[in-house]
Amino acid sequence: MEALRQDDPRHFGPYTALARLRERASAVHFLTRGADGDGLAVVTAARPALAALPAFRRRFAAEARTAERLAGGWVQPPLTSPDDEGLWTAAAYVPALTLAEAIALAGPLPERAVRILGAGLAETLSRVHATGSVLQGLAPETVLLAEDGPRLTAFGPLGAAVAAEAREGGQLSVRLGYLTPEQIDGAEVGPASDLFVLGLLLAYAATGTTPLADGPDDEAAERIAHGSAELGSVPDELRALIAGCLAKDPAARPSAGSVAAELALEGAAGLAKGGWLPGPLTAAVSDQAQRARTMEPPAGPVRDGAPAQAATAGAVRDRPEGGAEGGSPGADSPTTHFLGTVARPPQTDRITTQLALPREATGPVPSQPPALPPAPAPAPAPAQQFPYALRTAAPAPLALPAAPPAAAPAPATSRRALLTTVGAGVAGLLAGGAAVAALGSDDSASAPDDKPAPAPRPTLPGQAPGPRWMYHHPAGAPAPLTAGVCRDELLVLTDTAGATAVDLRTGRKVWQRADAAGAQAVRAAGNDLCFLATPTEFLWLSAEDGRVVHRVRFVDQFTGVPGMKVAPLTGGSGDVVWFTGSNTVTVKAPKPKKGKKPGKDTQVAKAWLFAYDVVRRKELWRVAVPAGRAPGTPAYRLTAVRDADIVVRQDVATLTPADVDAGKGKALFRCFDRATGKLLWARQFGAVAPAGAVAGDEEGRLYGAVGDGLQAFETTTGKPVWTLDGTASSVFGTPVPAGTTLHITNRNQEVGALERATGRLLWRRSTEVPLGGGAPALTVSAGGKTLLAADATQVTAFTAADGRRLWKFQDIGAQDPKGAAVAAPYRVLATGRTAVVQRERAFYAFPVE
Repeated sequence: MEALRQDDPRHFGPYTALARLRERASAVHFLTRGADGDGLAVVTAARPALAALPAFRRRFAAEARTAERLAGGWVQPPLTSPDDEGLWTAAAYVPALTLAEAIALAGPLPERAVRILGAGLAETLSRVHATGSVLQGLAPETVLLAEDGPRLTAFGPLGAAVAAEAREGGQLSVRLGYLTPEQIDGAEVGPASDLFVLGLLLAYAATGTTPLADGPDDEAAERIAHGSAELGSVPDELRALIAGCLAKDPAARPSAGSVAAELALEGAAGLAKGGWLPGPLTAAVSDQAQRARTMEPPAGPVRDGAPAQAATAGAVRDRPEGGAEGGSPGADSPTTHFLGTVARPPQTDRITTQLALPREATGPVPSQPPALPPAPAPAPAPAQQFPYALRTAAPAPLALPAAPPAAAPAPATSRRALLTTVGAGVAGLLAGGAAVAALGSDDSASAPDDKPAPAPRPTLPGQAPGPRWMYHHPAGAPAPLTAGVCRDELLVLTDTAGATAVDLRTGRKVWQRADAAGAQAVRAAGNDLCFLATPTEFLWLSAEDGRVVHRVRFVDQFTGVPGMKVAPLTGGSGDVVWFTGSNTVTVKAPKPKKGKKPGKDTQVAKAWLFAYDVVRRKELWRVAVPAGRAPGTPAYRLTAVRDADIVVRQDVATLTPADVDAGKGKALFRCFDRATGKLLWARQFGAVAPAGAVAGDEEGRLYGAVGDGLQAFETTTGKPVWTLDGTASSVFGTPVPAGTTLHITNRNQEVGALERATGRLLWRRSTEVPLGGGAPALTVSAGGKTLLAADATQVTAFTAADGRRLWKFQDIGAQDPKGAAVAAPYRVLATGRTAVVQRERAFYAFPVE
């Protein structure tokens, strides 16, 4: 951390600059304070001399959007995105040292700290690789060590640059700090390339030196491609894993998921509980945090981050190329260095390879690879001097076409090829990322025929199995509303434009039908039809081709209820569904007494609960129920289905003010006879709230969240059976009965299992997701052996019997760099031996027991 220079901007939008935090080849990181004067943020501002280049601006913006998609876990969520006025982004400040600073200050990390570091980085890599993308540029300068775990800070080749400069003709010259064996051989990089670099990084963290880095510059390519990595100083427990990452053959390297599981099966966050950094590093991080909190803006001319960045360029331009932030105080007279920051020893700028991204060409350039698409594969961070940077002879840059304009759509399958040269004898080295399994807007990763997807390879404990297939809903279509299974063969997705069927064996689209626009529920109806409930009608579609076979409109095809408005389905069991509907009727004013004025007719909403057989297309019964809030339809949710009756609860949003007052903060449940619809009882259970999590079972018990605890009640009497006390703020989510077990979930990101009859706790486990969100949503596999917990961060699979953690899965959402960040939670649908995991438009089919 160092003082602002005379020409540094003092403001970036609402953020006031306090100090320079660190520098990189393509950007400067400023410590800033928000407009409220309290929150600290780190602003990453592009170097203005580079920002003038269109290629740089597009790539800077694309990598910022990659950070948005990766937000969460060990990636700080961005607070802003770059715009056309000034290339800068902001993220919440987290006190931390770079890995390079930590090694310089305290030497190699202890084994446990290396495990946490590696597990955290591998967990992030796993999220990237799940969609077939590549994360390039892990380096000691791009990884931060914070009090609670590591952080990744840059996300593409531009951010990973050792040095970057503008050249004549509008070219952008970028030098990277590493190579992998496949790059030496001229092959395309893939997820395994990230694992090679991760191996280098972990070896550096464990020993303070990097394998393959030392030796003559002109032999660097040979060492990388064929040399043996010296790992004698690596702790025994880590040596085999790191050696596997450094395998010359990419196919022999482990996956990111298996590395994360081997380093910390309980997850990096779990292993880091109670602290993970050595004392000197903890003290340095605390000291940095204290100084940051007390820092005030320096006096000086006020400049904002858009126009004043030109001045910043002048200050940066005079620094030695690749110069470190901890250089000599005399190197720049306007700069003051703070005491207590980590000083780094002088280092040589060890270049590995060089890229040149030219200005937009007006015509084809001979012998050039395909242009970089606007969406670079998610990648890591920038740095100026890498302690492990691999030396080569200084290369001559190859001119590459600039990234196409941001408005141009990315191709369905992108093959990124950044060609470089190393010395005179090696050409065609791939330094860019490639989307090895990018999905088109309505295609899957399955083979072009209709054969079932191949069985996934066996996986190590903790690693998610390879999905049988992946499907991405078209970017031009509305986001899916719901998903359901038809005949155990089709996954039917609905949105506001229609319905789409996907083959559950292959992940390929089978048909699409616009008639089913807005459908809110999907069920099978016999052997060859799919039943869909839309806001205006019931539809029966052919499972084979999606054509409409039958149609029942609510407004005119239910006798005695003209103009009926229907709420989303209450629920269903077998061939029967239950739903509520209402219409408005006119009540005539009573005849006035003699000499009195006639009264006015009134409009009254009448509501019913219906039972409907979707196979016979026949109404079974209807029963009058109290009307809900205007327009009058009460939305019921199914709480329990038993042989003789059903139990429902009304949605809070449809309760009338009178209902709310009468309930006094408690939910009212209603029980109806399954055969006749007769109301059997209506009662409250303890202090279960109108919106509290509840579930019922076939044995007559109801389970509800009450305060921080969970209670079981006998529905016939309303009396409590047992109580499970939670911890402060635990707040239980919706439990799931399965056999004699009740699976539970709470906001402390814990899941578990109880005996349904007694409430005895069988097991409880953490999902290892940071606290702060809602309780994970639970799904039990069709076979009953796997429990899946889904939240906004990941899906975690456990054995249902004993809670053994099987695997975790995360993705990074859509790959379009101009697309919005994906913040939708994960959802799971279980059918047969498959669990379909959805996150907004992306669907993955995993094998489960």
